[in-house]
Amino acid sequence: MTRDVLVTGGAGYIGSVIVDQLIELGWGVVVADNLSRGHRAAIAPQATFVHTDVGDRAAVSALLRDRPVEAIIHLAAFALVAESVREPAKYRANNVTAARVLLECAVAAGIRRFVFSSSCAVYGHPARVPITEDSAPAPVNPYGETKRDAERLLAEFGERDGLASVSLRYFNAAGATASRGEDHDPETHLIPNVLGVARDGGDGVEVFGTDYPTLDGTAVRDYIHVADIADAHVRALDVPLDGLGPLALNLGTGTGHSVRDVVAAARAITGAPLPILARPRRPGDPPALVAAMGRAAATLGWRPVRSSLDDILRSAWDWHQSHPRGYRG
Repeated sequence: MTRDVLVTGGAGYIGSVIVDQLIELGWGVVVADNLSRGHRAAIAPQATFVHTDVGDRAAVSALLRDRPVEAIIHLAAFALVAESVREPAKYRANNVTAARVLLECAVAAGIRRFVFSSSCAVYGHPARVPITEDSAPAPVNPYGETKRDAERLLAEFGERDGLASVSLRYFNAAGATASRGEDHDPETHLIPNVLGVARDGGDGVEVFGTDYPTLDGTAVRDYIHVADIADAHVRALDVPLDGLGPLALNLGTGTGHSVRDVVAAARAITGAPLPILARPRRPGDPPALVAAMGRAAATLGWRPVRSSLDDILRSAWDWHQSHPRGYRG
């Protein structure tokens, strides 16, 4: 019998790739998404789509009553740091309060497995890099705070209700598959913005901060292919969790690339000149965020296999060229 999984936020960048992988592996998939940030065209036709907010108790309860869902992968969160600073109440309502409603509905429906899309934003400005999961959460913006608080909810529901959970703290999601890529409005991620300049022209690539204490003065990040991130979520559905309590795992490659590294690699792949336009640092951006990845490898049997910087950029470049207007035709 087909096993069913509910993917909240399954119309989004990462969620849509997770849905594709689940379907390929034979899962029955229900997508719950309000389409405020996602795209209907990104949802595989084999999935059942429910247009709803995850904080709508009646709708979620009905969904879980009508389908034999045995696990939930939760990605339906707002994820723009600057927006979270401007509108912290909006982020708390969607990322924490609505998550509590979803968890209450899950427990009431007898669901025992919950996979949470968390973030390295829970770490804030880490004292040591690479960052291990034992680093104390110390978020520096409301977005990171909501991810930390949602993880605390999972601990609460695990202790009280026996809900087994895995929180996947991923670093910089990037890249594309043949059919799924990044289409955000506004777009805040470096790689699609660099490729947008290569495709559409412009004065150059804005680089926010060229005086960081890094080798070339620009910020260093751990970029991981969206398909590798999706693979970890799928693996987390079956990893034994009895007696482990809430589990938090980093998803990264363990290797950092600077902004200048990314721009240089994009020049080689696209053939565009991509001049750098130096801008002041953005408040709150740490110099380096790189994952220690040993725990995910040991627990999930997972390793990133598509996440070289060239593979990420080539896949994203191919998708943006074949989808010049994203999912809008």
